[in-house]
Amino acid sequence: MTRSRSAPSRFHAAAFAALLVVAGAGPVASQAAAQEALPLPAVDEQPTEGTYSETIVLAGGCFWGVQGVFQHVDGVTSAVSGYAGGDKSSAVYETVSTGSTGHAESVRVTFNPRKVSLGRILQVYFSDVHDPTELDRQGPDVGTQYRSAIFPTNAEQAKIAKAYIAQLNDAHAFKSAIVTQIEPDRSFYPAEDYHQDFLTLHPRYPYIVYNDLPKIEDLKTLFPDLYRADPVLVAAKTSN
Repeated sequence: MTRSRSAPSRFHAAAFAALLVVAGAGPVASQAAAQEALPLPAVDEQPTEGTYSETIVLAGGCFWGVQGVFQHVDGVTSAVSGYAGGDKSSAVYETVSTGSTGHAESVRVTFNPRKVSLGRILQVYFSDVHDPTELDRQGPDVGTQYRSAIFPTNAEQAKIAKAYIAQLNDAHAFKSAIVTQIEPDRSFYPAEDYHQDFLTLHPRYPYIVYNDLPKIEDLKTLFPDLYRADPVLVAAKTSN
């Protein structure tokens, strides 16, 4: 599906409900509002002395919502929307949207492991960011570019992610098995400027209202110790 560069289109049949919000009819509840956070990972990492920054790349459907959630997580110092899984030449929105590049819409999450551990990042990712049992899709968006995937930046991250997926599957945390792929040794390419901070800049955009703002509300409820009201924005970083 080709999308307009100036106004990316992400709608589904229920978007009409979101339009009611824009018209002032009140908030729309999440179709599958989370009831409780998933258990903490049994295996987590301990930050080494002097380590104050770590990066992992996560994919879970449209990167607008993934970025939006992590921008509100205390301890995250940067969340950048982009593409991972394919090569540099095809890391262009219109091309990635064809589903033929190997890329997934992804978010590079940089965090301070002394404030929020990798395990907690993954707990938020599986609890609130997306449905890890949906194969090559998320909600209204269909294609391999919307797959659930973790792009670890080192072997320890891959080990922890695999252990957590096994833990959740063994506990039958979801009705279906988790399909999240672990894809090491993949480069990340930042997305176009107009995709950055999209949730914050366009809070009344129908897709955001219906699909992503409920995730921010769930973050408040599920992780009150991690939620921060003021998001860390890409625009603020680039303007400094």
